[in-house]
Amino acid sequence: MALTQSVKEELSHLAVKKSSERKAEVSAMLRFAGGLHIISGRIVIEAEVDLASTARRLKTAIAEVYGHAAEIIVVSGGGLRRGSRYVIRVVREGEALARQTGLLDNRGRPVRGLPSAVVNGSAADAEAVWRGAFLAHGSLTEPGRSSSLEVTCPGPEAALALVGAARRLGIAAKAREVRGVDRVVVRDGDTIAALLTRMGAHDALMAWEERRMRKEVRATANRLANFDDANLRRSAQAAVAAGARVERALEILGDDVPDHLRYAGELRVAHKQASLDELGRLADPPLTKDAIAGRIRRLLAMADKKAVETGIPGTEANVTPDMLDG
Repeated sequence: MALTQSVKEELSHLAVKKSSERKAEVSAMLRFAGGLHIISGRIVIEAEVDLASTARRLKTAIAEVYGHAAEIIVVSGGGLRRGSRYVIRVVREGEALARQTGLLDNRGRPVRGLPSAVVNGSAADAEAVWRGAFLAHGSLTEPGRSSSLEVTCPGPEAALALVGAARRLGIAAKAREVRGVDRVVVRDGDTIAALLTRMGAHDALMAWEERRMRKEVRATANRLANFDDANLRRSAQAAVAAGARVERALEILGDDVPDHLRYAGELRVAHKQASLDELGRLADPPLTKDAIAGRIRRLLAMADKKAVETGIPGTEANVTPDMLDG
């Protein structure tokens, strides 16, 4: 959760001056982090967040943009939840704030998604919506194969509104329901980076990109190492199989082997796991890889021809499945 906290900490201190952007952010935070409650016949607004800086940001925005006082209540962690949580509560004028932020419509009915003024706002307002939603209920996982940026939503309508805000920013996000919980998820690494930029989390983006680059370099190194290891293993297996065929060829031909072919064959048998390059260097005088390969090829061809003529098993008879098992 270190990445998530660093993003939220940075966003909590991001300066936003335009009124419409602050309104969009507050509406999103209240929608994704809170809800409406009726206490003693009055509507009370509560929003729960996980950072003190986020709680202070929301409290300040409610006071400066809408002119309402809010209180912050600290809830100590317990059970599955570690660390304190912070509840921002508006008791007095709660209904007025609910109407102003779009939690209630003109008829006093709860709005299940986001208010139309926010949904139809500018691109900057869409960025503010994502910033508020992430501060309220967002998370960012480590870069890698399963990396994701996601926001837990209070319902499918809010999820679709958030997907629409992402679409206005040119960002592909998907709404899905997981075990009865609605979420909006972004998984592509470049798209996550673009969304962090649009929200204003530039420092967190740098840290995320650095980790992403390290993982990609490590993964590439591992793939190359595995590739090289597999190539070496296949080369060694091929050399062992060739050595077994040469042994059989020498048996079939007996004394009917030209000296230069016998010499190459004996080198192959004596050094079964050596490459053709290494066999050439072991020869006296040294031979090229092509010269060694050519001699061994002619030796095997002579032996297989004689085996066919005499009706006996050829050079392949000495190659066992174990030698070819990858």
